[in-house]
Amino acid sequence: LVKGLKTSFKPVSIFGVVSSMTTQEQNNEKRYDPKDTTLKFVNRKDEITLDDDPDILRAEMSCGHAVTPNSLTAWCRSLLDQGQYKFVCPALKDGTLQKCGAVWSYEEVRKLAVLTAEEQQHFEETLAALAAAEYCEYKSCPGCQSFVEREDLANLNVHCTVCTADTGSTFEFCWQCMSRWKGPGPRSDRCDNDGCTNKELELLLKCPMTSLPETEVADCPSIRACPTCGQLAEHNKEGCKNVICPRCQVEFCFACLELTPVCLETSSYFTRCSRGVVPRQKAIPVWNRHAF
Repeated sequence: LVKGLKTSFKPVSIFGVVSSMTTQEQNNEKRYDPKDTTLKFVNRKDEITLDDDPDILRAEMSCGHAVTPNSLTAWCRSLLDQGQYKFVCPALKDGTLQKCGAVWSYEEVRKLAVLTAEEQQHFEETLAALAAAEYCEYKSCPGCQSFVEREDLANLNVHCTVCTADTGSTFEFCWQCMSRWKGPGPRSDRCDNDGCTNKELELLLKCPMTSLPETEVADCPSIRACPTCGQLAEHNKEGCKNVICPRCQVEFCFACLELTPVCLETSSYFTRCSRGVVPRQKAIPVWNRHAF
């Protein structure tokens, strides 16, 4: 599967955080300093893991939900592992099945998760890489192996300035098949190289069908292209029917392909969509970054 395909899952359960912690992490649990006056301590259960151990101090995030350093660290690390660079609160709003969805700043997470120096380095390096991947699209030139950015996502004809300077003649290659360009130019959505096919589109057209056991969704293509940016996604078959794209950070319904707010106007996270299950996609949306 293409790079990033399995990183587009939406977190499936707030209860998975504890089990994702290693034995070493559990044996070296971080705790808040009760004398820290910059934190607001609360006498409520941890609203990420739902743990209510009276001996563990919990603090309130800016959105009003209670956490411990360990649950917050594990949750945010799991988001990074899934390719998400925005830290979103997974707690449920009081009396509803709707997630909070508040976005925490890295500075807030760093403080309330009591990140170690090693954890800070991992978080900051991962955040930088994920943010760069959202706004830039790079591949290694087949001629000189230097990294080339494709600025026009609808154009397969890419010009390498390094090869052009080295050889004294224009060097262009196909972003799709990664061979020297053959065909019309300088702007085209197809080239004339033998066997040049869109592998991502083939995945969309040939992927097996699936169902989402915890929802009313059945007979749904197992791979989808984000309706906003075209990033491929595969649902992990747990939790609700919605996923968050790791590239554009837009949440959409895996069944009807509407953005989540639109889908929820006529259905819920776990019920059938009024639009039904959209058939296999026959084209991949091109992301207009300037619109977001």
